[in-house]
Amino acid sequence: MSATTAGAVDRPPLLRRVVGRQPLGIAFTLPYALFLAAVFAYPLGYAVWMSFHDFFFTAPGAVVPHPFVGFDNYVTALTDPAVLRSFRNVGVFLVINVPLTVVLSLVLANALNAVTRLRTFLRIAYYVPYVTASVAVVGVWLFLFNGDGLVNSVLGPLAPDPSWLVNSAWAMPVIAVFVTWKQLGFFILLYLAALQNVPKELHEAASVDGAGRFRRFLSVTVPGVRPATFLVVLLATITGGNLFTEPYLLTGGGGPDGASSSPVLVMYQRGVQQGNPDVAAAIGVVLVLIVLLLGLVQRRVFGRED
Repeated sequence: MSATTAGAVDRPPLLRRVVGRQPLGIAFTLPYALFLAAVFAYPLGYAVWMSFHDFFFTAPGAVVPHPFVGFDNYVTALTDPAVLRSFRNVGVFLVINVPLTVVLSLVLANALNAVTRLRTFLRIAYYVPYVTASVAVVGVWLFLFNGDGLVNSVLGPLAPDPSWLVNSAWAMPVIAVFVTWKQLGFFILLYLAALQNVPKELHEAASVDGAGRFRRFLSVTVPGVRPATFLVVLLATITGGNLFTEPYLLTGGGGPDGASSSPVLVMYQRGVQQGNPDVAAAIGVVLVLIVLLLGLVQRRVFGRED
């Protein structure tokens, strides 16, 4: 048998190469793949198309031309001081929120993993803020951080003036702490699941070698949950990129003077309130590219091929 014939015999059929060895898996995942295409892929592709055209809202059924304008919408977006400031704001948010989320969720998950009494109660207590609507808990934080709120009453003369949420220097840090607190329960659960895969033998061996609790945490626990850390960092970054509800509710739409605005909030203002959806789409495309770039960097730093 010639080499060409042998290669033709060994080559799998076209159908198997397309659907794999288990075509039933394709059947199970197809509905979700269609859902992703309809809810995420199509809107993203349409937004990219809008960003390169002169697009505006019209009455339902109206057919109007949308001429190609090249990168004009991107130039308009990236030369807008409010847009640039919103990206700087979300950078401040990520610098505070991501490290704080990783450290607190890992430390608390490690502590909860060692708790034997009230374990279920504590896990539920940390998870409740995550499933509670932001509108409900925002009222509590407004009470805590307003001018005559509980935080200022405790701090006394050390409290900032003007107060936290109307202070251009403190508004975004307070929002970052709020989001960290609200999302913490979800990331704790991720780390709790990852801690179950860290072999106890490694802790026992480190203990025999004389390592204390803190040294075992740094040398065994932290490397053991590295894949979960990558996931937590990535999800926290995506959360920061999607930031909208918190500045909209806590600071009345990105105040004071845009100090707490986010790109998504500016997209809403430009696209819906001001009627420039093409510019808003350009902002969204830039935001997606930045988040993808950050995700790739995080993959190189935290991710593992295995």
